[in-house]
Amino acid sequence: MIKFFRRFIGVLMLDAAVFEDVEHDESAAMQSVAVVLGACLSGGIAAVGLGISGVAGLAAGAVIVLGAWLTWVATIAVLGTITLPESQTRSSLVELLRTLGFAAAPAVFLVFAAMRAVAPFVVVLVVVWMVAAAVLGLRQALDYRSTSRAIAVSVLGWMVSFAVIAAISMLFGASVSS
Repeated sequence: MIKFFRRFIGVLMLDAAVFEDVEHDESAAMQSVAVVLGACLSGGIAAVGLGISGVAGLAAGAVIVLGAWLTWVATIAVLGTITLPESQTRSSLVELLRTLGFAAAPAVFLVFAAMRAVAPFVVVLVVVWMVAAAVLGLRQALDYRSTSRAIAVSVLGWMVSFAVIAAISMLFGASVSS
């Protein structure tokens, strides 16, 4: 448990050595899942605080965060390994999932978005922090030498994820008139 918290804090502090450790430690997979679940729970709590009531709100917020993260990771995997790899890029999907799971650590602060007055600030801060964490995770997991390539892959992945979640939200949020 101490190792998990050390890794969690290290990711929040954007320590590249922590991402390298997570990349190589196969036993960190469940820890990575725990980080993503914590992010989802925080998103659910934020949704309830923002007015989506009850268990449905909690579930909706959690599913939105999970869907956004999965879309982001899938996009990063394609961009990072197929579209924009470097010559030395070698990674497995499992390594990438472990490091990007930990890169979701800043999302636990989404819980503070439940306070309407600070919600926009919290969301922007969390997104920027997660992109920064993903850049470090990508550099380690994909063996990138170029930070600018890792930034491009992470930001492009986030933009695709945002667009997909926005499109889905518009589909489900559309009102039907009689």
